[in-house]
Amino acid sequence: MTGISPTDSVMAIRSAILQKNAALRDVASTGNVGSTGGAGATQGTAPGGFTDALNNALQQVNGLQTQAGDAASAFERGETTDIAAVMLAKQQASVSFEATLQVRNKLLSAYKDIMSMPV
Repeated sequence: MTGISPTDSVMAIRSAILQKNAALRDVASTGNVGSTGGAGATQGTAPGGFTDALNNALQQVNGLQTQAGDAASAFERGETTDIAAVMLAKQQASVSFEATLQVRNKLLSAYKDIMSMPV
């Protein structure tokens, strides 16, 4: 495994989403996009931080799926006999993919909510 676990990256994405939601809620409650409250809420986030976190999470999910596929192929070829390790790798890839899918669904929902807001 690499230095950052899939759970950590998913939690980082969740934290970034919650920060964005709080900023959007502040803007919606004041009704003024240029207010200092709206700008101050997003100053703690580095430009591209959310995008970088999302890309890193997607790369980790892809890596886990590749590792699971390689483990399954090695088992099928008879190179390894540890079925528990193969199943564990498959489950890790499955759980990380499900978490990524749920994050995507929440992002789409937030986007739809933002697009339906009156200007």
